[in-house]
Amino acid sequence: MSVFLIADIKVTDEGWVPGYAAQAHEIVAKHGGRYLTRSANIEVIEGETRDSTLIAIILFPDRAALASFLADPDYAPLAAARQAGSLSSFRMVDESDVAGTIPYLTAAA
Repeated sequence: MSVFLIADIKVTDEGWVPGYAAQAHEIVAKHGGRYLTRSANIEVIEGETRDSTLIAIILFPDRAALASFLADPDYAPLAAARQAGSLSSFRMVDESDVAGTIPYLTAAA
């Protein structure tokens, strides 16, 4: 089952960004990942503002591919630089649909 990595980032020190941007794409692709969006055009429609400066959504073929990307030794220094120069949240969501599994939400046709 495909999974999505949602990276919600507030850059606090831009020093890491050029190197990360130049190298992360190749490492993501090596693990079967594909960026669906990398955008700084963020508008909160509902809920709390998080003050994010970038949100990226990356599609991976499965959890194992995402785990492999995160554990890749080539990604480790990029992750460390991102973590040092930002407030980041990485979340994973799969493509499952709870519709039809709970009484008040019916499955889509």
